[in-house]
Amino acid sequence: MARVLVIEDEPGIRHTLVRELAPYGHSVQAVGKAMDGLRAVTQGDPDVVLLDLGLPDLDGAVLLTMIRAATQVPVIVATARDDERDIVRLLGKGADDYVVKPFSVAQIAARVAAVLRRTKQAGPPAPIVLGTLTVDLTAREAWLDDAPLRLSKREFELLAYLAARVGQVVTRPQLLADVWRSPYGGDDRTVDVHVSWLRRKLGETAARPRYLHTVRGVGIKLVRPPAG
Repeated sequence: MARVLVIEDEPGIRHTLVRELAPYGHSVQAVGKAMDGLRAVTQGDPDVVLLDLGLPDLDGAVLLTMIRAATQVPVIVATARDDERDIVRLLGKGADDYVVKPFSVAQIAARVAAVLRRTKQAGPPAPIVLGTLTVDLTAREAWLDDAPLRLSKREFELLAYLAARVGQVVTRPQLLADVWRSPYGGDDRTVDVHVSWLRRKLGETAARPRYLHTVRGVGIKLVRPPAG
């Protein structure tokens, strides 16, 4: 049995999917708003998400970015937008598959099964090893010099986000959107404070960085330290 989360604003579609996916052996939860969906993703640990784009409180494409920042749960986008550029953009943002409305429940069930097969075959992501720093995304743990790092939830999410993009400069607005799930911006000082805390736990300073390097006027990047 798979736990399927449906994020869809149309009540008729929600009720149909809840009722008709059950015979396929799935447990289905359905919500009608983006923020309810994000809460269900982070608290309910679904096996797959079916995400509508036309949500009343937040565009589904923005919600996809927020979900992907929090978890690697497979996401199937359901959309009335059949423009190839939109579909390519959504896949680039982290969607695992898409289906164009109108669709049948049988089609959704087949796509859910296919996505779950691929996920099972892929297995959990391997820990990221950068010198003496190890970040385990699955266990949500990090070690430095074989000693566990005592990180807050947000500190770990920041470290994991940067480690998954090693060598890539990430802007503060991007961090606020993807790590803090604040798509409309926020206070850059929030990022700077957490980076400062993370630096301290990594045993470095802004003046003498080892892992976290600030690119003035652009953002921050995590780099692989030189050997030796």
